[in-house]
Amino acid sequence: MRISVIIPTYNPNIHRLSKTLDALQLQSLPKSEWELIIVDNNSSNSFWEEIDLSWHLNAHLVREPKPGLTYARLKGFEESKSEIIVMVDDDNILDANYLQEALKNLENNAGLGAVGGKSIPMFEVESPFWLENFFGNLALRDLGNDIIFEEWNNKYPDSAPIGAGMIIRKDALKSYVDKVKSGVSRITDRKGSSLSSGGDNDIVIEILKSGWKTAYVPSISLQHIIPKERMEVQYLARLVHDTNISWVKLLNSHNINPWKKIPRWTLPLRIAKAWITDKAWVNEVNYIKWKGTCGTFKGLSEL
Repeated sequence: MRISVIIPTYNPNIHRLSKTLDALQLQSLPKSEWELIIVDNNSSNSFWEEIDLSWHLNAHLVREPKPGLTYARLKGFEESKSEIIVMVDDDNILDANYLQEALKNLENNAGLGAVGGKSIPMFEVESPFWLENFFGNLALRDLGNDIIFEEWNNKYPDSAPIGAGMIIRKDALKSYVDKVKSGVSRITDRKGSSLSSGGDNDIVIEILKSGWKTAYVPSISLQHIIPKERMEVQYLARLVHDTNISWVKLLNSHNINPWKKIPRWTLPLRIAKAWITDKAWVNEVNYIKWKGTCGTFKGLSEL
């Protein structure tokens, strides 16, 4: 096994998961050289009865009863037999050469701990014109056609790999895994219907702080399925709010938080003032950004 593909999932949409598996079936890297690990994180929809893994002799379905994306990923890391891991979400469609490119980039660059590439949207319905403002929150990005290398510089790099499709050298995960297992990590990742996040960023920071480099490689690309419900204002408002809370706490945990803690009693006043400053009533973008501001304030008040 040269690569382990890990798909953590919780009550997945069968149609989208099937598309993810279909794309993996078309990978140019021979199936004898990679394994597929699907981690069921306490799903109740019996999705495993509706998927066919017979096309891959090295496919495994394992279960992680402890709820949360962090623990599902840890289970996948523990089960993997390879030195290179590819984290795939259950709504990602990898380009046919994805695994081949992943191998090439890590095997040719000994100091690389993690690599990411393009994440292109595949909208299930027509997207609203303003949605591009929140592509980053939806794990969508295209940073152009130049390779970008990053190393630790006491700040989070703009070109850091995102969780969807992140390629990781297993040795580079040691610091992150040890921290989570020891209970030191306080970063809450998605659990059930929660939209809190930060696990992807925590992995990247731990890899960089351990002396490894990361890279953005444009030849590595996937499509990310975006359903109608993820384009709705209330969903995006909740997503941006919750991720901003997590972001503040993540940066603070690594001592790179640029903002000061604020007293909790000031929170209502700050939120009211931000409603006016952000002109939250004007349009969808302003309202969602205001909810993000509220999340930042809430995160700072809870430090």
